Amino acid sequence: MADLEINTQKISQKYRTNVPRLIRAWKKGLSDPEIAQYTGVSATTLYQIRSELELAHRRVRLTKKRQALNGAPIHTKRHILLRPLL
Repeated sequence: MADLEINTQKISQKYRTNVPRLIRAWKKGLSDPEIAQYTGVSATTLYQIRSELELAHRRVRLTKKRQALNGAPIHTKRHILLRPLL
């Protein structure tokens, strides 16, 4: 499971900025122009960081989903019409 986590330290080194701080700012609801003004990181760099993080999260979710499907039969995970989730 440890290999499925996103390495924010590596992304921070790549873009030479504090990525966990940017993530906290996004979670607080700050917009990209506000974050760019406070941190000094350009808007295009923020867009690249956000895209890279979204892609990494998508890969992690897909990997976890594949692992779950490999361990259980598919029919137990699906909703069948006129029946509750089985």
